[in-house]
Amino acid sequence: MKVLTEIDLRSNLKKMGPVTVYKVPSGTILTPSARSFLSENKIDIVFTDDEKSGQMVEKKDADKYSTPADDDKAVKKPRYLLVGVGASIDKKPEAYTHLHGNNLVPKYHSRIKLRGKIDSLEAHIILAQVKSNQYKMEDMTKDLEEVLALSRNILRAEVLSEPLEEYTLFDLTEQEIREISHNPKKTLGISHFMPSHDMGDMMAHLNLVRTQVRETEIAAVEAFFHPIDGLQREDIIKALNRMSSALYVMMCRLKAGKYVRQGYEP
Repeated sequence: MKVLTEIDLRSNLKKMGPVTVYKVPSGTILTPSARSFLSENKIDIVFTDDEKSGQMVEKKDADKYSTPADDDKAVKKPRYLLVGVGASIDKKPEAYTHLHGNNLVPKYHSRIKLRGKIDSLEAHIILAQVKSNQYKMEDMTKDLEEVLALSRNILRAEVLSEPLEEYTLFDLTEQEIREISHNPKKTLGISHFMPSHDMGDMMAHLNLVRTQVRETEIAAVEAFFHPIDGLQREDIIKALNRMSSALYVMMCRLKAGKYVRQGYEP
């Protein structure tokens, strides 16, 4: 049994162009976000025995699904749509913000909270880079730049409801990051440790970034986990999980003396 997600719809509709009816094979399960997306964009769902989904309906066939009232709405469309409310308005309320396109949600919406968490994460990464620059630790600044780039790609993928682009961190595979973070004694010669004040401010900054990543991952699960449909953006959740491990790898490298900085004794 096939499941049709909002991401699938967006990808298919990009290739098709404007449509008024979307054909779905019988037996297909539409996720709540997929149904909401079609409803918000005034696209009717038609279930068919045809195995090919998302076919464009010819204008003459689409006419039978439209009414004069629909035609009147097409002439003067409202500026904004309130997701989950079913209301159309011309002026954006202060308590609402854009989810995507002209679709508005309250600013406490879980996906808007996630975007705020990513924004905070990026701010902490930049602060850590400022500190690593002060100590002329070019390798650390470069590694943090890769983490920053990944966080920005995650935000872009979330806002546009597109799949996350492929990525690497520190020229390490996901398996290598996992191995180092799970067994730093084998790979870096140090045991697992808890950060403390005597390890210096650079370690404190890295640990702060790591905790921000963990909080962002939790916010992402809250935004994309559905009790029935399960996790809808596993790519984002997985990337944040790997990012958390990558920050711990950086902390281990710092403690092992792999990042050299002026005037620092680990």
